[in-house]
Amino acid sequence: MELVLHEYLPVIIFMALCLVIGVSLAVAPFLVAYRAPDAEKLSAYECGFNAFDDSRMKFDVRFYLVAILFIIFDLEVAFLFPWAVSFGALGWMGFISMMIFLGVLTVGFIYEWKKGALEWD
Repeated sequence: MELVLHEYLPVIIFMALCLVIGVSLAVAPFLVAYRAPDAEKLSAYECGFNAFDDSRMKFDVRFYLVAILFIIFDLEVAFLFPWAVSFGALGWMGFISMMIFLGVLTVGFIYEWKKGALEWD
């Protein structure tokens, strides 16, 4: 039993530390926050200015297209770094597979460009 407890001791310490940090981060705002709320502090704002309208209003589809572009290029970078690190060990098959991947992403980018997703009127 002592051997099992000794193996799990780092996990128990880690869980206890997570619990202490979590509770302290949840309690700290109540201890250090200002106690003088006024109308300006309690008002809702969005992106540095007052909200326009109802929170359930529809967004323009271009916001979603920009988000898709971000995900495409974020995914591309996430795959390019490990590929570049192990490029020498992959050989021609690794090179060809990455070029196919980049080609598919390029076709998607050109499609969004032709559809006008990057144009802001």
